[in-house]
Amino acid sequence: MKYLLVQEDENGVEQLWGKCAGVEGLFVDPVPPPREVLTLRGCRPDGPLSYILADPDVSPRGLGDVCVEVWDDEQPVQWWTLVDAVVVAHQPHPTDPSRYDIVVGAGVRNEESFFEVPAAPRFELFAGTTVAAAGWCSAVDGLFKPRADPAPVPMELIGCEPAEPLLAVLRRPRARERDWVNLLMLDRHGAVMASRTVGLAITGARPSVLGGTLVDIALTDGGDDRPSPVARLIWEKWYQGAPAEPNMWAPYDAQGRAAWLDLTTRAWRVPVRRPDQLGGEHHLDGRFVTDVPGLHCAIAEALLGPGRYFGREWNAFIDCLCGGFGVAPPFTLVWHHSEVARRALSDVVEDPQGQLSYFEDIVRLLEHRGVTVLLR
Repeated sequence: MKYLLVQEDENGVEQLWGKCAGVEGLFVDPVPPPREVLTLRGCRPDGPLSYILADPDVSPRGLGDVCVEVWDDEQPVQWWTLVDAVVVAHQPHPTDPSRYDIVVGAGVRNEESFFEVPAAPRFELFAGTTVAAAGWCSAVDGLFKPRADPAPVPMELIGCEPAEPLLAVLRRPRARERDWVNLLMLDRHGAVMASRTVGLAITGARPSVLGGTLVDIALTDGGDDRPSPVARLIWEKWYQGAPAEPNMWAPYDAQGRAAWLDLTTRAWRVPVRRPDQLGGEHHLDGRFVTDVPGLHCAIAEALLGPGRYFGREWNAFIDCLCGGFGVAPPFTLVWHHSEVARRALSDVVEDPQGQLSYFEDIVRLLEHRGVTVLLR
């Protein structure tokens, strides 16, 4: 059995729902929302958006994913994502030449809408891996309209050995509200290497193709919390056991390295926490730091060892520097071959003022948190 189905109660205690030998449909790319054209009206651009408007010759003029916060007079009340947003055109706003009307192409995804749209909303924009402020605008034409839900992508649990809670779900009428469980993948030694949330919207169950008393359970939709097919090779590598050698992430591209970082998030969740190590000297092998995920793989490896977690992006890295993850400042970080990252990340600018590259920003952050950084 390679998978466990568990559900946590309100106290965080896990209850076993079943075991499975395999899962069909675990690795899928999310269905992208259809592309639309929207107009940001009366916009005061900042950060990454202002950089694009300042240099009209830049092409393609992509912003990545843009978070749109809808504010009332006091607080945000709705959150939207403009997926893979691209600036198509812009012009001065008719009533205020200091502001702009910006036309973007993007997929649109509603994240949270707990409240109705305010009578006079304000729209805050954020973009980039550090979720930097990108400005604000007075309206977003085309944002508030009905959209069809994406087609569900089914999943099938193969060779299941249901425990009593799952047996009860299989016996009850289909009209009942579905349950949510955590699908835990085990490595060959029986250790949990990954966890994904799965909704038990069951469309059918039959005797398993593996025989015996096992059953195969078909789900209408495996949910959005599934790894990309790109991650399959990474998961196969980790299935043999947690990494024991440095730089095993290095052969993969940025997407593969991001999948590697995703698996490291289980590494710090151990039952017994040891106090953070303070002081000492850590050595970072910078030969393969050619992208942002590679930078975070290398830093975590330098501080804690292969396969360990110390943040997977800017904000998570800041949290780790605050302590509780095995190492905390002050300490010394000797960054060997630092010029590799300096060159590779010279065009990755996430600083809101646009003055520093991602590499320079990381070094500055470390130094501000009490780390002595020695670039070699």
